[in-house]
Formats: sequence, structure tokens, C-alpha cells
Amino acid sequence: MTPPVSLPAQGALDAACGLRDGHSATTRNRLASEGIMALLFFGTDPNSGGGNCPAVWVDTDTTEGPELVLQGKFADAATRAACSQDSPPADDEGVIRIPVRMVEQIRKACDAAEAASAQL
Repeated sequence: MTPPVSLPAQGALDAACGLRDGHSATTRNRLASEGIMALLFFGTDPNSGGGNCPAVWVDTDTTEGPELVLQGKFADAATRAACSQDSPPADDEGVIRIPVRMVEQIRKACDAAEAASAQL
């Protein structure tokens, strides 16, 4: 396993992401021996009702730098076929749907990924 990307202090990361007043990303850091990645959790769909998908995280423990991790419903066959015309997915890829109401959480996750990447 690669060493985790060195992140700025949580306060600096929160500020870079526009997070304030106690609304920070939740850090999910566990021991590498447990096989759990270092993830920053940004939230779930505010209309999910049960804290289920869709959801967004930033993975700070990759060799290529920070990456977004998205959880969503699998797209239907027609959507997958339409997407495949522009960018056929590899065997280890899939097409998912994320509701537009997740834009705020995704934007904050993107800002955090950029802030972490700048620290490399």
C-alpha cells in the first residue's frame, strides 16, 4: 500500500473547501492493516432519508494523487449504451447516476481533492 498523501491541517482543508461552522468533511482514517482506505466523507444525498447512496468521498491514499469516490445507482441499459458511444467503459468501470442535488457536496469534495493535490 502506498503512503497516504500528506494533507493540510483539517482547518486549512476545510477553509480551502469553503467548509466552516463545524461543517467539515469526516475523515475516515484507519490502520492499513485493517484494509480500510483514508477517505474524507462529504455526504449523502440530502433526500436519501436513510443515509444511503448516493454519496461522495475523496480518497487521499492513491499513487496518482487524490481521487473522488462516488456511490450511486447503476445507470439503466439505455443510459449505459448512450454513454458507451462517447466513452466505452473498461471492464472495471461502470456508469452511475448522481442527482443534481448532490452538486454542493461534490463541489466541496472537488475543492478538497484539489487542495490535497496542491500539497504533493
